[in-house]
Order: sequence, then C-alpha cells, then structure tokens
Amino acid sequence: MNDAIMTMMEQYNCKNNEDYENALKEIVQEVALSGLARSDFFSKASFYGGTALRIFHGLPRYSEDLDFSLDKPDSAFEIDKYLPYVEKELAAYNFSMTVRKKEKTKETTVQSAFIKGNTIQNILEIMPRDISIRGVNPDAMIKIKFEIDTNPPESAEYQYMNSINPTPYRVKLYDLPSLFAGKTHAVLCRDYKNRVKGRDFFDYIWYLQKGCKINLLHLQKRMEQSDKWDSSEELTLDRLKGLLTDRFSTVDFNSAKADVEKFLTSHDREALAVWDSEFFIDITKKYLK
Repeated sequence: MNDAIMTMMEQYNCKNNEDYENALKEIVQEVALSGLARSDFFSKASFYGGTALRIFHGLPRYSEDLDFSLDKPDSAFEIDKYLPYVEKELAAYNFSMTVRKKEKTKETTVQSAFIKGNTIQNILEIMPRDISIRGVNPDAMIKIKFEIDTNPPESAEYQYMNSINPTPYRVKLYDLPSLFAGKTHAVLCRDYKNRVKGRDFFDYIWYLQKGCKINLLHLQKRMEQSDKWDSSEELTLDRLKGLLTDRFSTVDFNSAKADVEKFLTSHDREALAVWDSEFFIDITKKYLK
C-alpha cells in the first residue's frame, strides 16, 4: 500500500472492524477530494456538508457523503467530466474503484454518483500480518455518495482551505456561517418520515459549541427554495429561534440518538443522554446568534 495511505490509517488508531471501515471511508473521501482539486472543479463548485466539517473543521463524527454545490445555477452541468479525475487519483493510491450513477426516483437538481471500492480487501492484501485488519470482512464494500447541487440557493459565502493528506491540495468550501445555515435548514425542513437523522442535531450542537454565527440570508434563500418561507418577509434571528422551538417540540429524539450513535466515539455517545426537546430549545435560546 502507498506510504501516504498507511500513514493516514495509522493516525486513526483503529480498534475494531467498524473503526477500520470508517477510517477507510474517510481516507477515500480525502483521496477523491485531492483528485477533484487537480481539475477546475473548485472554480465552479464548493464543498459543503458533514464531511466538509469533518475533514476541514474537526467535526467529531464520521460522515458518509461528499456533498458539493455549484456556485451558480447551471442546468447543463455534467458531473461525468470530473469523475475520471477521482478514479485516476484513487488508482494512484492503489484503490480499485468504479463509479456508477445513482438512480433517482424523481426529478431533482442534485446530480449523484456512487464511488465504490473493495478497499478493505486491498488493505488485507497489503497488510496480511495485521491481526486487527484480518478480522475485517474481506468482501466488505465501501460506498461513498458523491452529489452536487446544480441549482444552489443564493447568498452563500466561501473560503479556501488546504490539506496535506494524502498529498497537498486546496479546496473551496462554504464558510462556517453558510455551512451552519445549510445544517439549520436541514434541522428545520428535512422530512424525517420514519427515521430522524440524528446527525443533523449533533452537528447543530457542534456549531453552537464553536460559537458560529449563522448566515441568515443564505438560510432564508434555502427556505424559500424549499417553499418554507415567504420571500417578501425577512428571516430574523428571533423568528428563526421561534421556528426551531416549534421544530424541536415535535422531534422524536430517541430515534435521533439511535441514528447518530454509530458515527460517534463512546465518549461522545454519553452526551446523547441529555437530548430531548427541552435541551435543544434551551441551548437555542442561549447560544444561537
């Protein structure tokens, strides 16, 4: 295995199969980003979402997807132009990868693909004497969803950030207030149906802990695009706190805890004990700014 990938794996101090799978998935995400950075992708699009927080801001949970947004609406944008850069980069680090389209059941402005690879088997072949790795299912498949929004809401702000793993590269991503707006939009507007996405609420707390301000205008534009806000009105912080209070009052936080547990360390799982409507309403009143 490539020395850079081995060094990245060692930094995770994996203890069990789940640790190795999560670490491998994150390494593949970073390799994919470095491949995209070799193209002109980040002159047209920006990185956002949980994985952006995890890799560039130290969010203490694993994230599954690579989410991007065009800087300007472009219905003619084709993601296929950039997938070969990802495949080539992955191959350079001894990952055998294929890319396939995700079939959509309804019309959407989000283009999607899966990055797939038998990466665990690759590690087993290269490090056969590692007992802990031997315990990983050699047939396990790492899947990473790669999505890009071709009709982005207005008023996001951006920043460039750098990484040195697995090789030095630079990406453009939403700044923290705009990322916070995107997460708050998910908390308010995501249709949870039968399963609450607890990762939304974990990330929401993280932003509050960091003292992040929220890009209210970008959040308003996102809500307008989702038909959740009247464009003739202004979304203020007080009105947002009211909306969040209403939302938290209806959430099944037991379901939220069950969703997020597998993405957390045992230490972070302990903090889930305080999750209930009263907790989220209180911290929103105190810390959202």
